[in-house]
Amino acid sequence: MADRINRISEEIKREISGIIQNELKDPRLPELISVVSVNVTKDLRYAKVYISVFGGKEQKENAIEGLKSAAGFIRKEIGHRMKLRYTPEIQFELDNSIEHGAYINKLIKETMESDGNHDIN
Repeated sequence: MADRINRISEEIKREISGIIQNELKDPRLPELISVVSVNVTKDLRYAKVYISVFGGKEQKENAIEGLKSAAGFIRKEIGHRMKLRYTPEIQFELDNSIEHGAYINKLIKETMESDGNHDIN
């Protein structure tokens, strides 16, 4: 059962990525926006979509607002594209893991340089 949920999550992630990149024309959505992951509940009623947005705090908030306003359209499109008995309700969440990783990488690099070891990328 968990395997099926994972496959459905990945398929929804792929479909939502395509819809955001190719079909949404909301000016609040920046060009650098990506779907990091999708978690679908076991009953397939809800899909939590984690989004990464490159930009400032205001751009991130605007992007989430734009996606929330387009959630009905996105859900309808997924319903047309995927053969599911029930199309999950979509909830968008901001994911800062990519930025957090870049920040940690920067800290490691700075620490290595201050120690005199320059062998890190």
